[in-house]
Amino acid sequence: MTQSTKQKLDRPFMWHDHLALWFSLGVGLLVIQMGSFLSPAIGTRDAFFVIVVGSVIGAGILAIVARLGQQTGYGSAELMKGTFGTTFAKVPIFLNIFQLLGWTAFELVIMSEGSMEVINSASHLGFDGILWHAVFVFFWCFLLFLMVQGSMVETVRKYASKLMLPLVIISLVWLTFQFVQKLDGGISSFLNKQGTGKMPIMTALDLVIAMPISWLPLVCDYSRHGRSPRSTLSGTWVGYSFANIWCYGLGFLIVSAAPNDIGLIATILLAQGGLLAFGIILIDELDNAYGDTYSGATSLTAVTSKIGFKNAALAMIFVAGFAAVFLPMHDLEKFLLLISSIFVPLFGLILGSFAKTGVANRLHAKKHVWPMVVAWIVGIALHHAIILKMPHIGATLPIFAVMFSLGFLLQNRAKA
Repeated sequence: MTQSTKQKLDRPFMWHDHLALWFSLGVGLLVIQMGSFLSPAIGTRDAFFVIVVGSVIGAGILAIVARLGQQTGYGSAELMKGTFGTTFAKVPIFLNIFQLLGWTAFELVIMSEGSMEVINSASHLGFDGILWHAVFVFFWCFLLFLMVQGSMVETVRKYASKLMLPLVIISLVWLTFQFVQKLDGGISSFLNKQGTGKMPIMTALDLVIAMPISWLPLVCDYSRHGRSPRSTLSGTWVGYSFANIWCYGLGFLIVSAAPNDIGLIATILLAQGGLLAFGIILIDELDNAYGDTYSGATSLTAVTSKIGFKNAALAMIFVAGFAAVFLPMHDLEKFLLLISSIFVPLFGLILGSFAKTGVANRLHAKKHVWPMVVAWIVGIALHHAIILKMPHIGATLPIFAVMFSLGFLLQNRAKA
């Protein structure tokens, strides 16, 4: 076997694979819901500005981390070990597992509630209540369990790329067209709509950036299979940027065109062809839950050798399913901002520390890298302080810049 053939087998993802994967993962009802949170707090022009700029910046950071994973061939857990030490790295790894459990539970909740809305809308059978919610959560957990039994590479290529991607794009185009038609006063009035001013522009920008940032601890688990750094970077960046812009924008558009007395899902279902489009997006939501489960199981096996991948994935599905049924899982905005406060400084330090050096020679050198640990804790505290005391300046970009610089300086000092 030649070296080139071996690389193709070990690193099968090409540009279109990365693009399809991250466009598919970027599309979701949760993302559309996040876009709806921007209205009526900010006006249309401000909303489009923060959606485009925040998506490009957030997806850019995601793509840079993806490129690092491709270059090193390591997953997210190994990169955390290389920055914070093999022992302390278990802290951010377990925090990542916790947030992935939360994301999987969020996905199961919205898939369950969406399923009941679809069936009730189509048949008026009256599926409602905790019992039916549990039944539908179990149904989606079962499908998720079947997905994790197969190859991740094949799942991405066959399910996300070939099957769901064309259908999802058609659904998004259709819904966008339908809700543009429903705007009171037409497009001109919509574009000139003013906000209430309850959300500062930089806070809104943080909220948009937070969605791609939430994928930072997962991206290397997929990008390490990339064929080249350039295709990994560009495919991830383009795919996620377009998906995030479209879904945030669609959420803002739907709320702007919707009656005030009904929810987001009900509004979509009332649109012409909304039932079919919503159903397709609902099925595509499954790959988001799969992405969370796969990466969570990968991280779990990285901290303990006593559990295999499939057992780890089953544990993730069971815990997330229990949370989806019995715990309140609707405060998505606070959950997203909490994730940002943890992982923005974390990956700022990781990227800064790897900016000018290879990682293979120091991945498992120390149990604790205390300067990095202290910097991360300070970064988390500063992130929350900015949100509470100075929300008008935004927290994500300043904290990321500071942590990147600290990671670069601390790593160079450690080498000296």
